Amino acid sequence: MTAERLQKVLARAGLGSRRELEQWITAGRVSVNGQIVGVGTTVKEGDVVRVDGRLVPAGRLFARKLRVIGFHKPVGLVCTRKDEQGRPTVYEALPRVAGGRWLSIGRLDLTTSGLLLFTTEGELAHRLMHPSTGVEREYAVRVLGTVTPAMIERLKGGVLLDDGEARFDDVVDAGGSGANHWYHVILREGRNREVRRLWDAVGVTVSRLIRVRYGPIALPREQRGGHWWELSPVEVNQLLVIAGLAPTDGATVDQSVRRRDRVPRSGRPQGKLGKRSSADAAKSPRSTDMAKRKPARTARAADRKPRRPH
Repeated sequence: MTAERLQKVLARAGLGSRRELEQWITAGRVSVNGQIVGVGTTVKEGDVVRVDGRLVPAGRLFARKLRVIGFHKPVGLVCTRKDEQGRPTVYEALPRVAGGRWLSIGRLDLTTSGLLLFTTEGELAHRLMHPSTGVEREYAVRVLGTVTPAMIERLKGGVLLDDGEARFDDVVDAGGSGANHWYHVILREGRNREVRRLWDAVGVTVSRLIRVRYGPIALPREQRGGHWWELSPVEVNQLLVIAGLAPTDGATVDQSVRRRDRVPRSGRPQGKLGKRSSADAAKSPRSTDMAKRKPARTARAADRKPRRPH
């Protein structure tokens, strides 16, 4: 087996992000074959790796057991592992991982719903989130206020925000009227509240925001808020290729768990989880061609009475 950088191997094992693990190594928390090592150290099969004195099983380090799941985040959940205010987190809704942990591929703020991806491989998460990879993020946006062609051109041409210039790659009118007008937007980075801040910069308020696609993975129409599902081997390989990583022959899928699970009752935001509302109309179809969408469906569904949670 070819030697690989230590932080890359640890990240792939799901111990943390590559940046976080580099900090661990620098702090002297990691040893290889009984010796404290530095960033840049390479390891191969047969090496004994310990973190904080605890042995990391070789099977976890060198056997690739990759999983990627999708989660339909409802409004009201935070994307941190633990919240100081005691609010429910997305991690409470995810299945357990034997010998590892879930790493999020990007985040969504408290009031944004939609697609979140999680993986057991840190290197994959790191590359998909890095700005240099340029992975498309597509959002359905409901806005309050009049949107003119000049505003759309400005949003696509570039708007100066507090943390630098930002723009949408594309903005498509998805239909609706009055307070229920929807747009689909695409951008290739994940700055904090970037979509909302861009619309705010042209004088328009975002009243609803849903991520409907991340790269080639779209939010399935049948997946309601609070549910997770396993990505297929084909979808996993699509993400690996985009990230510049070698595809795998098949993804490790735990067939003993249900493909759909729900947020625990204690973690349900009141009046949000499991309801069908205008969010369903704003979900993206499998095709990533925004021009093929049917605006009329979004407008009709916006006024549809939501179902009660099961």
